[in-house]
Amino acid sequence: MFRFFESRIDPFRSHDDSMPPATLVGFYWRYCRQIWPYLLILMAIGLVVSLIEIAMLRYIGSIVDLLKSTTPSEILADYGPTFLWMGFVIVIARPLAALAHDLVNQQTIAPNFTNLIRWQTHHYVMRQSITFFANDFAGRIASKIVQTGPALRESVTQVIDALWFVTIFSGSALVIFWSADWRLAMPLLLWIIAYVLTLAWFVPRIRDRATIMSEMRSQLTGRIVDSYTNVQTVKLFAHPEREDEYAKEALVEHTAAFKNETRLITAMNATVSSLNGLLVMATGTLAVWLWSFEAITLGAIAVAAGLAIRITNMSGWIMWVAVGIFEQMGTVQEGLETIARPYDLLDKPDARPLVADRGEIRFENVRFHYGKAGGIIEDLSFTIRPGEKVGLVGRSGAGKSTLVNLLLRFYDVEAGRVLIDGQNVSDVTQDSLRQQIGLVTQDTSLLHRSVRDNILYGRPDASEEAVREATRQAHADGFIEGLSDPRGRRGLDAHVGERGVKLSGGQRQRIAIARVLLKDAPILILDEATSALDSEVEAAIQESFLRLMENKTVIAIAHRLSTIAAMDRLIVLDQGRIVETGSHEQLLRQNGLYAGLWHRQSGGFLDLHAN
Repeated sequence: MFRFFESRIDPFRSHDDSMPPATLVGFYWRYCRQIWPYLLILMAIGLVVSLIEIAMLRYIGSIVDLLKSTTPSEILADYGPTFLWMGFVIVIARPLAALAHDLVNQQTIAPNFTNLIRWQTHHYVMRQSITFFANDFAGRIASKIVQTGPALRESVTQVIDALWFVTIFSGSALVIFWSADWRLAMPLLLWIIAYVLTLAWFVPRIRDRATIMSEMRSQLTGRIVDSYTNVQTVKLFAHPEREDEYAKEALVEHTAAFKNETRLITAMNATVSSLNGLLVMATGTLAVWLWSFEAITLGAIAVAAGLAIRITNMSGWIMWVAVGIFEQMGTVQEGLETIARPYDLLDKPDARPLVADRGEIRFENVRFHYGKAGGIIEDLSFTIRPGEKVGLVGRSGAGKSTLVNLLLRFYDVEAGRVLIDGQNVSDVTQDSLRQQIGLVTQDTSLLHRSVRDNILYGRPDASEEAVREATRQAHADGFIEGLSDPRGRRGLDAHVGERGVKLSGGQRQRIAIARVLLKDAPILILDEATSALDSEVEAAIQESFLRLMENKTVIAIAHRLSTIAAMDRLIVLDQGRIVETGSHEQLLRQNGLYAGLWHRQSGGFLDLHAN
């Protein structure tokens, strides 16, 4: 039975992967419409449950009047079927309705709808640009994805549950009171007006403060995760107190926002409690007064008192449900402000996969300033022939890594074109573009998964033999065999920690090199690829690099010039412009910028180059 209800909604169903609506109503509708039949079923069951609750209260009044109109010896003969019907409703119908409600709500909707929202929002956010993630805390973004799903689901199901109880109880109570005597309905009518006005004043203010507190909570999570992610840096500089203060600032703001919200909640609770006391007192006093001159029956008094007490108890539940609904809506509103953002970089509607048969790279009059007025890259043009090995040289900030980012289309050029085999990188799909480029960077980041999973990222369908061959060529097999993690996994199965923190810089880089070896893309980019390796290890894998570069177009960036001196051609950049180009020997003879950089690094590097 559980599995039947749990399998009604597929969280991973195909879906609209366009940008989620930026309005609250549109955002809710996008996800609710995917499971609307089950929301309607939940609403129908909620109607039945609330009608049964009202019927039970009516039974109390009916029993009092029945007992008054018959004798003990005749009651079963006269009203036996009535009591059997009451028993059926109370013992069988009510539990079955409650079970049906829980099965639909807890088994069908709660786990699946929550994770449907999480999956679809994660799917969209995962395709945001590098800039999107660079401008925010990773922990904060993740917090939005995780919190928005349950907040949206809770607010929807609570509205459905509360809707019928409010409508049926208040409406039925007014009808029952009015049918007994119109005057008996007056306290309840006045209470409903005062209760609605109270909620109308308090709840929107609580919602606004809940939205602020949700933002403070996300900010706090982001700061704590940032400290934990960079714990090695924190300890290296001996700054735990500094991180304490950084987190404390967010905690102070969160505490202040929390207090502002709870003050309103306490005031609202006190107001509703006072109204409830007045309702019970006024209803009971008026009922007894009406009974005193036989305007109503004892059964009517029992129903009136029972309904008044039930309504006051329910009012507290409705109050907290209303607060919860608006708090959840505030969380959703704050979440969609992060989630529902347009992509900075989009594939064109007619974008086709890149075909890189030769690997020619051409920059034509490229200008790029990271959105600033000037600087970085200005009207730059050059061509890298198929199979050519080119080194990019220049001081920090000269634009070397920016050119790589433009080639990978992490950013769009502001003017000009970047072409691969005559195809504009802006006209092809981003995934196909990056599949044709292998990249080893200075700051190698590994996934918190096994060594094997990290290497297979280069080519997920590769065989175990291919993985081991890649590790051997990257000279990583030696240290991988000795790896283990706290769960006892060893070798290729050992997990490397967040961002590969359990490994040394050189070990991380050799795994990254193995990953690119396995990928075997026609274009290879080495961005400070050996910066974390000592000279002995670097010399040991030079042969692997030579094999890796065979029949590939290569762009190599290195501040350690000995690692790129043997390239076919060197391009020297300064302030986003090409100032020199030629082989290592040609540039030394020119005695320009490159020669100056080389002589500053001479000595041991000259010997290495000579080898």
